[in-house]
Amino acid sequence: MQKIKTFLWFDNQAEEAANHYISVFGGDSEVLNTTYYNEAAPGETGKVMTVDFLLAGQEYIALNGGPRFPFTEAISLSVDCASQEEVDTLWSRLTEGGEEGRCGWLKDKYGLSWQLVPQGMNEALSDPDPAKAERAMKAMLGMTKLDIEALRNA
Repeated sequence: MQKIKTFLWFDNQAEEAANHYISVFGGDSEVLNTTYYNEAAPGETGKVMTVDFLLAGQEYIALNGGPRFPFTEAISLSVDCASQEEVDTLWSRLTEGGEEGRCGWLKDKYGLSWQLVPQGMNEALSDPDPAKAERAMKAMLGMTKLDIEALRNA
């Protein structure tokens, strides 16, 4: 059992979002539990209240809490990507209906912010040669989806 879980507040798309994320990441991803509003709860009786789900081995809880608290960029999910191909695939799937941001950030169709980080990016940004690190940083700041080869070549 995971001690600390990310809790995501949706308007009314918790179940749809959990299933979408599971379809995007596959692998070690599944719905673990679904709870429903009952007569004692503030939501509509019988409607989905929470969805506990596993996404790439990490547990999350999604709540249908209404429109009171929308997502902001102050919180994002950062994904370590093993290859440029993984960055490209996830970028394509997560930006469907959402929007591209800068420096590897995007918002999905639910408004949740993600960062897709290719393997090798941190090494390029922290190169022992300050001039190389600076060029990599400058290159990254000019990108939407990150391109690890372009960062390395900078």
